[in-house]
Amino acid sequence: MDNIGEFLKKYRGAIIGIIIAVLIFVTKLYNLVFVIAVIVVGAFIGNYIQNNKESVKEKIKNFVDKM
Repeated sequence: MDNIGEFLKKYRGAIIGIIIAVLIFVTKLYNLVFVIAVIVVGAFIGNYIQNNKESVKEKIKNFVDKM
């Protein structure tokens, strides 16, 4: 019994993560999680472009010139 308690203490975070992952998969919430992740990434990219306009313009210009 002592070994099981130590195992659960040591891997508690992993066990909780597995349970959450299984629940997301079973309820098909992974589609929602994917959409939310894409929205968050888009927001970060938009914010970066807004704050670094000149740098981004120069990088895009250099990229297009190489093609």
